[in-house]
Amino acid sequence: MGCGRVGSTLARSLEERNHTVSVIDSEPDSFRRLGPGFNGDKIAGVGFDQQVLEKAGIRRADAFAAVSSGDNSNIIAARVARETFGIESVVARIYDPGRAEVYQRLGITTVATVKWTADQVIRKLLPAGAEPDFRDPSGTIRVEQIVLPEAWVGASVDRFQEQTGARVAWIDRLGEGVLPSRDTLLQEGDQLHVVTREENANHAYDAVRRGPEEH
Repeated sequence: MGCGRVGSTLARSLEERNHTVSVIDSEPDSFRRLGPGFNGDKIAGVGFDQQVLEKAGIRRADAFAAVSSGDNSNIIAARVARETFGIESVVARIYDPGRAEVYQRLGITTVATVKWTADQVIRKLLPAGAEPDFRDPSGTIRVEQIVLPEAWVGASVDRFQEQTGARVAWIDRLGEGVLPSRDTLLQEGDQLHVVTREENANHAYDAVRRGPEEH
C-alpha cells in the first residue's frame, strides 16, 4: 500500500526478484512512478478497505507492506492485513518513532523512517564504535562493523573472540561474505561484523585497538 517513492521502488525491486506484486494507492496518478515495465496489478483505492485489499489479492499474498505517507493509514492497513486476513509478514512505515515502538511490541514490524535516517547520518558523523549498525529493541545487543587493524592480521577468529568478548558473525573479504569458523585466520583488509552486548562494547573496542595479547 502506497505508491510514493518508497512504495514504487519497493514494488519494482520485488518484481525484479521474481515476486508477483500488487500496488494499492488512493491516487491513480501515483502509478506512473512504477514505469512502463511494471507487470503487477495497480489498484486504486484506500489501502485499509477490505474490498480494495481483496481486489489486490490479499488472500493469495505472502506479505503486506504499508508504506504510504500516513502513519494512521499504514497502521490500520497493517492491522487489517494481519488480523483480518491472517498475513504473518506485515511491515508498516511509521514516521513517529514513539508510535513505532508501541506497534512493534504488538507484533507489527515497523520502519520508523525519521529515526532510521537520523541513525544513518549519526553513524556517518561519529567515530567508529560510537553508534552500532544495529541495536536490538531491548538495547542489549549491538552489531557493528570493524575494519581489521593490522595488529590482528594472522590471528584466529577464536583468539579475537576470546580477547574481545565479541562474536564475529561474518567477514567481508575481497567483496564476498565469509562465515568464519573458530580456526579462520584474519586477513589484511577484512571487515568484521561483530555482535556484542551493549555493556561490553567499550571493552571490545579497547581490545581491538590494543591488538592481540600474548598468552
